[in-house]
Amino acid sequence: MAGETVDMLLEVIVLPVADADRSKAFYEGLGWRLDADIEVSDDYRIVQFTPPESPASIQFGTGITMTPPGSVRDVYLVVTDIEAARSALISHGAEVSDVWHGPGLDNIEHRVPGPDPDGGSYRTFATFADPDGNSFLLQQINQRRPGRVWGSDIGALADLLHETADHHGRFEAVAPKHNWWDWYAAYMDARQRGSSPDDAAAAANRYMADVKHVVVP
Repeated sequence: MAGETVDMLLEVIVLPVADADRSKAFYEGLGWRLDADIEVSDDYRIVQFTPPESPASIQFGTGITMTPPGSVRDVYLVVTDIEAARSALISHGAEVSDVWHGPGLDNIEHRVPGPDPDGGSYRTFATFADPDGNSFLLQQINQRRPGRVWGSDIGALADLLHETADHHGRFEAVAPKHNWWDWYAAYMDARQRGSSPDDAAAAANRYMADVKHVVVP
C-alpha cells in the first residue's frame, strides 16, 4: 500500500576504534552497560555498550568497519540535567568541555559560554570524546516539542493534553459557550508544528474567532 510505514528502531551506532580493549575499558569506566563482547575470529570482534537508559547502543571492535578510527562526530546524548551529566562523566574519567548554549555542532565561533539563560530545551550543550576521538554531544532537553514523539508515546500525549487543558482554562474563563475540543484541536495542531505554548494558545484563539465565531469579549 502506498504510503504505508513500518516501525524502524535505530538501535546501534558503529564507532571506528584503533584498539577494542582500550575502548572497552573507557566505556566500562563510564558505567555504560556491556551488552556483548563476541570474538568471532582473530580478526573479527564485536563489542557493544549501551548508555544508561538509552534505547540505542554503540558498537565497536575489530574488522567491523573500514572507517578511520575517531572519525565519528557529535553522537547526541540527550540529558535532562547537563551539569549533573557532566559531573558524572568527569567523575568516571571523561574529559568534558564546559557547557555552552547556541549552535550545537561545529559553529564554535557562535557558542556562548554557560547554559541557555532561559532554560530552554535543545539549546544547552557540552561535548566529550573517547580515546580515539569519536565525540559525543550532550544536549539538555527538559521538555520535548510535541511533534518529536511518536503517537505511541502515551506519556508524552498525556503531558500535551494536560498542557492543553491548562491553557484552555484561561480561554474558557472569558469565552462564550463553545466546544472545548475545537480549541484543543487547534492548540495541539500548533504545538505539533513547533509553536510555543503561548503562540499555540494565540493560534487556537484565532481559530475559534475566525472559524468557529467564538470571540472573546
